[in-house]
Amino acid sequence: MAIPRSLLRVRTLLTALVIASFLTWTFSRWRLTDSPSLDGGGRLAPLDSTAGHKEFWSTFHGYLEKYAPNVNPISEYEKAPTEGFKAKDARPRPEYLAVSRKDVETMKEAHTGFVGAVTSSPPQLHYVPGTKGVVSTAGGSYLPVLVISLRMLRRTGSTLPMEVFLADEYEYEEYICDSVLPSLNAKCIVLSRILTAAPAKIEKYQFKPFAMLFSSFEEILFLDADAFPLEQPEEIFRSELFRTRGLITWPDFWASSVSPIFYEITGTPVPPMNLRQSTESGELFVSKKTRLRTLLLATYYNYWGPSHYYPLLSQGAAGEGDKETFIAAATAMGESFYQVSESICALGHPKEGGLAGSAMAQFNPVEDFELTRQGKWRVRGDEAPAPSVFFIHANFPKFNPATVFDQHEVNPAFNDDGSYTRAWTVPEDVVKRFSAKVDIEKAFWKEILWTACELETKFASWEGRDMICDKVMRYWRSVFDS
Repeated sequence: MAIPRSLLRVRTLLTALVIASFLTWTFSRWRLTDSPSLDGGGRLAPLDSTAGHKEFWSTFHGYLEKYAPNVNPISEYEKAPTEGFKAKDARPRPEYLAVSRKDVETMKEAHTGFVGAVTSSPPQLHYVPGTKGVVSTAGGSYLPVLVISLRMLRRTGSTLPMEVFLADEYEYEEYICDSVLPSLNAKCIVLSRILTAAPAKIEKYQFKPFAMLFSSFEEILFLDADAFPLEQPEEIFRSELFRTRGLITWPDFWASSVSPIFYEITGTPVPPMNLRQSTESGELFVSKKTRLRTLLLATYYNYWGPSHYYPLLSQGAAGEGDKETFIAAATAMGESFYQVSESICALGHPKEGGLAGSAMAQFNPVEDFELTRQGKWRVRGDEAPAPSVFFIHANFPKFNPATVFDQHEVNPAFNDDGSYTRAWTVPEDVVKRFSAKVDIEKAFWKEILWTACELETKFASWEGRDMICDKVMRYWRSVFDS
């Protein structure tokens, strides 16, 4: 018996509705991510990887707790002096910690156990293979600074996506996270949403490795909120240096002050004091695919940092915190890395009795590597052309438009007599080099001005502040319009 044509139409319509419903459900679970693939196109990725991150964190947190140091917190009987790096320093490594033999052996056993666990059964990280991107941490008064730095990144022509990690829901600012950052190919990620899988007390100064672990990118440039590149970071990702070393860091001003006890705990040789400077971790390139063990161990050092590993790695010297954990982890894991040899350079303007420093210049790692593999180490006195400036880290005071003019005595925009000045005029040779094609400081203040005037009423931390735009505009007209 033939099926009536009307019933056929109904069956066809129902079939179409079922297929449409299935496709809608499927594509609701996937989206075209803004993380570019190697050829610059989009790729499909899970809409929300929080579940995967939670699964990883639950497992990894178990490792961190299982292999806890299990000794009383470590402290210095005297803080290590903050001394400049000397390439000919032949002194023995200083010791300012009092740790019993029993505690050393206990920590060594825990450290060995953790390294063995993440080597034999590493927890599954969740990221999109083949992706590259920038990771940062911000929130509160750092969010305006982050927007300025991000706009400076975009001035280079870089299209790398950025993920900005916030501590908790309180730091999530809807207009900034839902409108401003997406317009700059960036998005906010709330760290507390992931950490609920295994609650742990982690302070902001410990966030850096956790942001890297929970990022969706395979290859990462981590940038502090107050740091920005002068060239496209893509060229570093493409370089032989990154492909072969997998981890690139930059030096700090200071000599290393790692305790010899740390090397005893990790079972690695004690390096000479003149091997390299301490590390400044405002910028860091890392591959999660090739340096997974290093990143996991660096996170272990940060998780147990305030109580144990920060004192072991710095002994109370300037900047104690996460900065030494990355190279320390790579060394303990026996994995290669590269720390730029060219010394960090303070940028500022003259003031009575010295320098009003407000930023640091850090140099091109590929150019530096070309010199060092030829045996040319400028830091040791060898004659060679200086690498170009790659990053500026505008670290103190923060160039937050709402607060940058508050304190004249530490203000980068004022001379001793209270008159306006450019912030970065010395060292003249370095400033001339990085401003040969573009006036970088003027460009930076242009982004400060844009942020102050376009977003004056948008940041939560600016509530109750007035004349933010007017103050920056007054400075701009005095220094740059003239």
